[in-house]
Amino acid sequence: MTEGKAVLGVRHGALGFAMPAGACDTHVHVFGPAAQFPYAPHRGYTPDNASVSDLLTLHGLLGLERVVLVQPSPYGTDNRRLLAALRELGSRARGIAVIDADASLADLSAMHEAGVRGARVNLESEGQHDPSLALDGLRQVAARVAPLGWHVQTYASLSVIAALHDAILDLPVPLVIDHFGRASAAGGVDQPGFAALLSLVASGRVLVKLSAPCRISSRPDYADAGTIARALIAAGPDHLLWGTDWPHTSTRRDPSRATTAIEPFQPEDDGRALDRLHEWVDGDRDLLRRILVRTPARLYGFPGENPAA
Repeated sequence: MTEGKAVLGVRHGALGFAMPAGACDTHVHVFGPAAQFPYAPHRGYTPDNASVSDLLTLHGLLGLERVVLVQPSPYGTDNRRLLAALRELGSRARGIAVIDADASLADLSAMHEAGVRGARVNLESEGQHDPSLALDGLRQVAARVAPLGWHVQTYASLSVIAALHDAILDLPVPLVIDHFGRASAAGGVDQPGFAALLSLVASGRVLVKLSAPCRISSRPDYADAGTIARALIAAGPDHLLWGTDWPHTSTRRDPSRATTAIEPFQPEDDGRALDRLHEWVDGDRDLLRRILVRTPARLYGFPGENPAA
């Protein structure tokens, strides 16, 4: 890979290890153009454009062969941008949609044919911190997607996850939890709720994304996120995923900014992000392959990969 090449104005460093074949970035978004794919009127922010072409350039630099597109909150339940990107990317891509109450089984089946394999429940993005209401949302979506063999994905606070520990284990589908379960890196492994997250990972019913350490750490190079990552890896090495969270929307929004004003992306180095993962697994090639290749192949059903290999 070329040292320091930029994508969307952000430079990404060269990898310090050999990327395993079939590696997957399980958390990206594609945005715009707004004239073709309009955003929801009541969105929390307006992103700049981030195209499929930009994504392919990034993944070419990093040596990533597979990708999971996640429906971002500014589009609400309008999945047209997601589905168009899946058509463009073909068999290398899978999708996670956000579905509304009116979507029929036929609608969901059409999404499945397009490559969608899960439904996202945006609890944190919607400011939903009430465990009972969060559980209602998770149960409703899980019941609707279970016939398709999908999973549910959620972005939720650690306190909500911990409060719902037993109920999550009773869901009829697996649950994928975004961004380290929002565990505070500074809080370490003894923080309230983290033991519940580790228990869920160890159960095999829950997977956690080692993605976006910028959302849990404020230290340079997110140095304290490694403690959280290593604890999760120890709890369930076959139940972890990795993702860039590209194109890195802001983690701290300016309340004075109009939601219609375009919000710039943050300058995260995704080459360095992969090197961090390599450090978290202490250079273990088998463990790296499990996180980057085997587990996403099993969960998202990518072709040509034997998950047991």
